[in-house]
Amino acid sequence: MRGTRIGTGAFLVAAVAACGLAFAPSAAAVAPGTATVNADCGSWGGGAATLTATQSGTSATVTINTSAVTAPLAISKDSLVSQLTLVKAGGGTTVFKGTKNPAMATGDALEVGPLSGTVASGDSLEAFGGTLKVTAFGFITITCTAGGPQSPGPFVFD
Repeated sequence: MRGTRIGTGAFLVAAVAACGLAFAPSAAAVAPGTATVNADCGSWGGGAATLTATQSGTSATVTINTSAVTAPLAISKDSLVSQLTLVKAGGGTTVFKGTKNPAMATGDALEVGPLSGTVASGDSLEAFGGTLKVTAFGFITITCTAGGPQSPGPFVFD
């Protein structure tokens, strides 16, 4: 009898979960989800940088990873102030901001994000022509620009 109750309870939990998933709002898609640029960060270095975008409705995030810039000193979690400006097709810009970053040891590759921004359906955003500004310790600012269009192409939001 006890095994039947557990089995029935597990079935009901699974059925309720499945219904919840069926009626849950679907996350919007951004394509491509990941793009690469050749970053120029001045005296801080340069090279490949990977941008990863996600979207949920009009909210979007972008995370940036690059070994082109390395941590000059140990950096605490969520201590970098970052601002990514992406260029809109047809004119204008969209800004993504945040203070999210993992803890980094001296010499670790730079990772910032997810940085938050607002997008509209159909927005096409490109790193080329925009900037990434990262401030560490309140006074060290690193500014990076893309040396050309991102590959495989701009982020297009649903």
